[in-house]
Amino acid sequence: MRKLTTNNNSPRTTWQIRFHGRGGQGVVTGAEIIAIAAFKDGLYAQAFPFFGVERTGAPIQAFARVSQEPIIVREQVYNPDIIVIQDATLLSNPVVTAGAKTDTLFLVNTAKERGEVVSTLSANKQFKLNPEQVVTIDATDIALKIIGRNIVNTVILGALAKKTSLVSLRALTETVTEKFSGKGEKIITSNVAAVTAAYEQ
Repeated sequence: MRKLTTNNNSPRTTWQIRFHGRGGQGVVTGAEIIAIAAFKDGLYAQAFPFFGVERTGAPIQAFARVSQEPIIVREQVYNPDIIVIQDATLLSNPVVTAGAKTDTLFLVNTAKERGEVVSTLSANKQFKLNPEQVVTIDATDIALKIIGRNIVNTVILGALAKKTSLVSLRALTETVTEKFSGKGEKIITSNVAAVTAAYEQ
């Protein structure tokens, strides 16, 4: 079983992740993929969506937990260790920072400078974020160039795997291959390539 650690390599038993995005961006699928990949790496995992207004473009959330121990809790993630923001238009929405802790890692899909992202997120919180807590990647650019569509869920998971070592690249690409097995070889190949590009970037 893989050992989980924080960004400063101190031990951590469980990671709680909250995903934010808009309907049609693969938010729920992203949470499912990270959970399955963690399971492939020998960890315990769960993933589930927050059901609300299910329409394209509406803000939605999904949750995942990855642990070295059996996961008993089934509630939403209220105090996430990682917050994944797939759509930068949600940065000023207080919902995305709700429950964030002083060491919560923010992974944001954006072309904006990190300083601007930190400033926007800090405005939502009572504490000022450490810039080291915020990781930005232009997942949209990678998705458009490699996949041909603005679907960034798999791309941003590559960045998540690299930054946290929460799951291995091998497990992630295997899971993406299995998840999209019914969508054709082109979809599989492009998504695996996008995950790998984000991981290497």
